[in-house]
Amino acid sequence: MAARWIELVTGSLDQKKRYRQYRGRMEALPEPYAAAARALYRYFMYNGGAVMDAEGSLTMMGDFVDLWERAAEDGTPVRAIVGEDPVEFADAFVQAYTGKRWIDKERARLTKAIQDAERGQQADS
Repeated sequence: MAARWIELVTGSLDQKKRYRQYRGRMEALPEPYAAAARALYRYFMYNGGAVMDAEGSLTMMGDFVDLWERAAEDGTPVRAIVGEDPVEFADAFVQAYTGKRWIDKERARLTKAIQDAERGQQADS
């Protein structure tokens, strides 16, 4: 009963546990993979951390850690993972996990408003 109450206030304890496991796996990566993963993770938190729900974030985090673990195991160079533009890589990675975002509703609203204005202008002509 207490666990339910705590989860109501703080969120899912299972999700917090999974998150800590993913962070631990990320921190356990050998260098330079750990440094690259930490840098990208920091960028994710500033750029994309709030655009999805907790479960979506955990799925992304799990796939992200899996990617770096495989790269470290295979000896894949960091640059071969992120390419020439790490920002482009990071944005594309996050975009693959985001569903509908709040801005999508505003974009649709703006498009409709312009179309309505255009129709009104045509009717006046």
